[in-house]
Amino acid sequence: MSQTPQHGLTRRSLLASAGAFGAASTLSPRMAWSQDGKILKIRSYSDIQILDPSFRLSTPEGDIMTAIFAGLANYTNGDEWNWRPVAVETLEQLDDLTIAFKLRDKIGFTDGFGQMTAEDVKFSIERVADPANESPYAGDWDALKEVEVKDTLSGIIHLKNKFVPLWSTTLPTATCCILSKAAVEKEGGKLGTKPVAQSGPYIMTEWTPKQRTILKRNPDWAYEPGGYEEIQIFPIEDPAAAEIGFEAGDLDHTWTAVSSISRLKENPPPGGVMLEKPSLAYVWMGINQDVPPFDNKQIRRAVQHAIDRETVVEAAYFGAASTSTGIIAPGLPGHREAVLYDYDPDKARELLAAEGATDLSVTLDILNQSERLAAAQVIQANLADVGIKCEIKQNDSGTFWTLGAKEGDYWNKLQLIMGRFSMQPDPSWATVWFTPEQIGVWNWERFNSQDFAELHAQGLIESDPVKRDEIYRAMQDLMDESGCYVFLTHEVTGVLHRDTVIPGLKPNGESLLPDFKPA
Repeated sequence: MSQTPQHGLTRRSLLASAGAFGAASTLSPRMAWSQDGKILKIRSYSDIQILDPSFRLSTPEGDIMTAIFAGLANYTNGDEWNWRPVAVETLEQLDDLTIAFKLRDKIGFTDGFGQMTAEDVKFSIERVADPANESPYAGDWDALKEVEVKDTLSGIIHLKNKFVPLWSTTLPTATCCILSKAAVEKEGGKLGTKPVAQSGPYIMTEWTPKQRTILKRNPDWAYEPGGYEEIQIFPIEDPAAAEIGFEAGDLDHTWTAVSSISRLKENPPPGGVMLEKPSLAYVWMGINQDVPPFDNKQIRRAVQHAIDRETVVEAAYFGAASTSTGIIAPGLPGHREAVLYDYDPDKARELLAAEGATDLSVTLDILNQSERLAAAQVIQANLADVGIKCEIKQNDSGTFWTLGAKEGDYWNKLQLIMGRFSMQPDPSWATVWFTPEQIGVWNWERFNSQDFAELHAQGLIESDPVKRDEIYRAMQDLMDESGCYVFLTHEVTGVLHRDTVIPGLKPNGESLLPDFKPA
């Protein structure tokens, strides 16, 4: 996920609020605002941790990758979920199992790695799908059989079975960025934070950790140019700090705090335009079922009943967001009308008493953001009300997005976690992160259901909308029944930009960096 797993991730981010604003405000941005059509300054909610599309950790990383590594396709700018070709001249589904492509003939890799070829397409796609590589995005190519190279620029993608989300959540995403086979092999099989063999409309020319990333127009890109000569990206975790930076003139574009949307719509800063976009992302509190005391299902169920979800969401978002019913947002197949286990503190106390669970002390890990802290403080009070002492642990993004990774030190200590995952416009992109093979990757609750896995596989090939709706509703019921989840909200997305900027945005407000241009 952003992640991204934003995957929250992602998939699923690197400065504390004061530090982030301080870093951004020292760069004299007023010397080169966006109205000159040359430099665009935007906020990201996370810093770079890796520049390998197969192993990206957040949505902002994916945004950069799709700007510097040409992919087969990308989403279109606007309010509808559509796609457009990028590295390809043609991309066509011939039947349920066959997709033909022909690359554009003037796409080259930097650093002397030559022309992009069909062999690079084969390498990049099969690399994601290969189980031996353990890419968390392997599910995007779950149906892949092979990529056949026809000639230098042409090939055919062969599928093992029909794959319904192919055009909505695989082909237009960073998963289909095409890397140079020779470059990746030279780097030992995996890219790090240094971009190698870039090929997109922009190239990354500078990265100062925790301060900024600079993208410049690729002088060798022969097709639609990016709208700005240079894009400067500042990692600012707390949206409230980013709003201050925008009002001070240090940023041209930022996501805002959800709680600030109403205020900024009524009274935007001078020269500012406030947009509100529907969000597919989901926020939840997860419960690690393998760590005491939550290895007891009845205690997990008690926590589900202890949390007043409406008050949690109200405290964090001041009425700007609604309470969710699962991980699938309204408008997508599988959206439910209600959760199975909701706020009932008397039931929570009854369950805890029956288990002899007294004097419990637990920890809740959150990302260091004001909205997350406000939500966590209500959860802390809810748990105290039923007799559970809860310590809130705030983490910067560099720490937070590794807490549940099985190769880390903390995954056997993690108890409660507040997560947020970005989404693509298909329900399978919500459920994939909670399958058994994602345990210790993005499935930090260690929810382990073979029924869930089988339903997920069915959803990938089922094209009947009624049957798909039933499948994804049933999957969320299984999540509820496990006791591992308290579903909170899908948020909304607030976007603040200068009136001198036409932003490039997906329908949910996420950035399309090559599509930004001067007004």
